[in-house]
This record gives sequence, C-alpha cells and structure tokens, in this order.
Amino acid sequence: MLTNRQLFLSHLGQTSPSPMMLEIERAEGVFMFGPDGEKYFDLISGVSVSNTGHHHPKIVEAVKKQADSFMHLMVYGEIIQSPQVEYARRLTELLPKGLDSCYFVNSGSEAVEGGLKLARRYTGRSRIVHFRSAYHGSTYGALSVQGSEEYRNSFRPLLPDTWMASFNDEKTLSLIDNNTACVIIEPVQAEAGVIYPFDNFLAKLRDRCNITGTLLIFDEIQTGFGRLGSMFATDKFRVVPDIILLAKALGGGMPLGAFISSQKIMDSLSSNPILGHITTFGGHPVSCAAGLAALDVIIDENLVSTCCYKSDIFRKELVHPLISEIRGDGLLMAVKLTESRYVSYIVSKAPAFGLILDYFLFCADSFRIAPPLIISESEILQACRQLKDLLDDGLINSGIK
Repeated sequence: MLTNRQLFLSHLGQTSPSPMMLEIERAEGVFMFGPDGEKYFDLISGVSVSNTGHHHPKIVEAVKKQADSFMHLMVYGEIIQSPQVEYARRLTELLPKGLDSCYFVNSGSEAVEGGLKLARRYTGRSRIVHFRSAYHGSTYGALSVQGSEEYRNSFRPLLPDTWMASFNDEKTLSLIDNNTACVIIEPVQAEAGVIYPFDNFLAKLRDRCNITGTLLIFDEIQTGFGRLGSMFATDKFRVVPDIILLAKALGGGMPLGAFISSQKIMDSLSSNPILGHITTFGGHPVSCAAGLAALDVIIDENLVSTCCYKSDIFRKELVHPLISEIRGDGLLMAVKLTESRYVSYIVSKAPAFGLILDYFLFCADSFRIAPPLIISESEILQACRQLKDLLDDGLINSGIK
C-alpha cells in the first residue's frame, strides 16, 4: 500500500522540486503534530492565515453549526445568507467610511482580480500601476501586477498597460496620470521581506491618486486582521484606499477572500453588463461563519493590542551571531541573516528542531516569522530557544565558510 508521502508525490501537482514534505495529522493552537507524535511550532501561520491559531473551539463550533444549517445554496449574490450579510456588516463597520460594500470571493488572488476589474470598469481607464517586489497572487491578472520578472516572464503575454513603480520612491509616482485606472499596493511589502513605507509615502501616493482621479487599491491580504498591531494597515498608516483586498486570515482557516469599496464604485459591476463579476463559491456560508467567529476571537481576546508586545519579545530574545536585523513592528517579521546562503539551511532544517519557518519570495537574505496572534509569552520564549539552537547548528554544521 502506498504511503501518503508516495501518494502526495504521485498525484498532487507540485509547486517546487523540493516541497516541505511534512505530514501533519492534527493541529492545535500554535502547534502542528505529525503521525508519530512530532510536534512543531507553527511560526508562519500558513502564511498569515491562522491568526487565531489552529482548531480554535469557537471557530470549530461556528463551522459545525453552519454546516448543520446549510452549505452551498446558489452562486454568490442571489440568495440572502445570514453568515454573508452579517460578516459584511461587521467588516465594513471596522473599516474607514466609504468602504461599505463587500464582495466575497474564494481567495486572495480572486480578490485581486475583482479589484482590478472593478477599477477598470468604474474609471473606464486601462493603465494599472503596481510596485517592484510586490506579490498579489498567481492568476493572470494578479501575476500581471506582480513585481518580479522572474515569476512573470514564462507566462507572457500578460495584461497590457501595466506599469511598475518603485516602493518608497516618490519620483516614480509620476507614472500615475489621467489614464491610470488604479494603483495596487501592499501597504507593507510582505514577500519583499517586510518592507515598511517611509517618509509618508502612502500619503503622497494617496494625494497623487486624488489629483489624477485614480483609484487606490490596498492589498491587505497578509497585513489584515491584527498582524501589524492594528486591525488593518489603513488604520496604522491613516491612509484610506478606494478598494481594500482581504483574504488569508479573513476566513479563520477556511477559504475566503473579499474586495471592499464604496457602494457607488461597487455598483458599476451590476450593469452594462449585468453580472460584471460572478463567482460560484465566493462567500461560502461555512467560510463566512468561520471568518465571523475568528473576528470575534481577535476582538474578544485582544489579539491586536498585544501583537506588538509579543513582537518585542521575539526581538529581545533573538540575539545571535547569524542575525543582523529583524524587520517588522507586529507579528509579521523578517529575520535577516548575515549571509543569504544560511537561509535555505535554516528553513530546511527547522522541522528537525521542532519549528516551521518559511522563505520570502523576493528577499533571499531573510526568513519569515509570523506565528498565530494567540501565541503566549511562554511559547515565544520556548520557540526562541529552539530557534537559537537551530541557528547554532547552522553556524556550525551548514558547511558555509
């Protein structure tokens, strides 16, 4: 009989020649467990998905309760479903004024696709400005606004009239003109290695968009729901976009995405033609129920207000000869090593030290730490001890001179 490992390699499409290949049997809190009792600290949260940890009882109960009532009924937007409408209400109450109309989809890439379509439809313009080293997903529209030629070139031709600017470079804002439908930006560039805006770059971008009548899109798919120490980056930086994109932690561990804008802008998808954007499973009631429960957990357990404090513990404890810098105010951190060659060794050896770590797509000298927001102080201290043991091993045994 074939093992799960053999079946995985034989029948699942692979994303790289060397997948992590960990077999996980169950997960609880900040830990994952293998079939033979292996225990791993989850220090990446499924790439910022599991903000409330694994198997949170309130989220599991919400999923079970909704599944007992109904699951899929009809394509999105035709039938009133209480998990959808209640979650949309709660989200728009948390967001700045003007972001009051929510369109649910299935994933972050789909949220990006919907946001780009909405901007082109509403403005009647074609140009899209995006940023170098940005990541927005792998579907064709999202790939067209990704900031890496390495990932884009093999799939050309992509969307026309997309223009790449440089993050934190005010001079490149001149690319935004009266032909520009939208600018899409991560308020904090995650896959670039947690790069923050400086010198009021986001405010200057907002001003330029106002002058040219361009819609500003914030991709908060990784930064949303408390990960930066504020519920959303728009709160942290006090800049309000015209469209905000959400996913990952939005679903509380279930697949869910959304693009949110004003009612006036969103209405442009409902006519000329009707059904300007449609999705079968977007806003699945079980996913919305899970997301709503996760939002309650984030608020009730004060996970936003403790995020930066927990980040400071990591920063204080992770002092090591291999670490040259730790970037990030909240629980989205980039640990920069003295030599980029150490990163692959550290990430690949992490499971042997009871840790799950991850790379950044566009930052070769750093690895990611983004644990569930529920992680406790004692868990952070233990994770840091194991991580320093791993770094010691890298310093001695990596074979890098």
